[in-house]
Amino acid sequence: MNTATAPKQKADDLRWPIVAAGSLAIASIVLVGAFRLSGTPISTPDAAAVTTLELRFLDRDDGSIAVVDARDGRTIENIVGQNGFVRGTLRGLARERRRQGIGAEPPFQLVARADGRLTLIDPSTGRRVDLESFGPTNSAEFARLLTAADKGRLAAGPRS
Repeated sequence: MNTATAPKQKADDLRWPIVAAGSLAIASIVLVGAFRLSGTPISTPDAAAVTTLELRFLDRDDGSIAVVDARDGRTIENIVGQNGFVRGTLRGLARERRRQGIGAEPPFQLVARADGRLTLIDPSTGRRVDLESFGPTNSAEFARLLTAADKGRLAAGPRS
């Protein structure tokens, strides 16, 4: 056996898989770039809104957050303790409001969609948070507010 051709043989054996992998990577980059430059929207359209709840989130002296139904001023829940996801989401939206000089008065919209997704929208800044993107446990924290609001409306009875 000729030992001089053995390293060359190994290099030739590896050349084609490397060329194929490189070609695949370049083709992927070109296709993604072409798709992005075409202007085709990447996101899927929102499903129809099933329920929209207008909410205000008010900081309390004890560190809790009062969740208030903006339509009737009724407190539907008090968020006590860390509850990191709700607080973090609200903190990000409040930061944008402060940056634009908007106070806490305009309500947020919590939208439940026909496909089961939840969206928190700040109409005053145009910002939105698609809550299902953060997993079912975090999304459930906001879904609980919809349930609490429905229970409160049933307990209050019909409005005249």
